Amino acid sequence: MFKALLRLLSMIVLSVAVIMAVLDATRSIAAEALVVTPLAASWAGVSPATLDSVRVAFAQHVPAFFWDPIATSLLGLPGFVVFAALAGILALGGRRRTERINRFVAYR
Repeated sequence: MFKALLRLLSMIVLSVAVIMAVLDATRSIAAEALVVTPLAASWAGVSPATLDSVRVAFAQHVPAFFWDPIATSLLGLPGFVVFAALAGILALGGRRRTERINRFVAYR
């Protein structure tokens, strides 16, 4: 049950990554140059209030060295890369195990 939920979340997150990649590709074609939207800009465009609340929560509950180098660099990455990586992690967590009969044969 839990693995099925992880696989479903992986598909949803992967679809968000594809949508963000298509938006960047469309903007790149229109501008005739490579346009990559950082995650922070996409997040601020969708819901700036939640981005501010996450910043405040990190300032209150997490040490300062975590926000400045780690979280800001993560928010500076292209959005489709972050969501594709998250989808991969969720898919790895929800993968089905293969049954091994011996060293050379694997069955599902």
